[in-house]
Amino acid sequence: MSLTLDDVQRIAMLARIGLGEQEAVRTCAQLEAVFGLIEQLQSVDTRGVEPMTHPGEAGLRLRDDVADEPQRREEYQAVAPSVERGLYLVPRVIE
Repeated sequence: MSLTLDDVQRIAMLARIGLGEQEAVRTCAQLEAVFGLIEQLQSVDTRGVEPMTHPGEAGLRLRDDVADEPQRREEYQAVAPSVERGLYLVPRVIE
């Protein structure tokens, strides 16, 4: 796919990007290079290749789900203004 300078300027206008003449020429060349890479990728025959979620074998490192912090609810709720059955009580804000 080839882009013209008019295409690049139109895309810049639609994206609300101000491009000068030299920037538009440079951007056109960069976009052409990107399109060239995309064409190379599309030319590769991938029939028979199973899709992968990750390029390498990635195993999950799992650990035991064990609580390692001490239970300190009573200490935290001791300074609360109002607590009932282990829950913090707050003033009603919607009437």
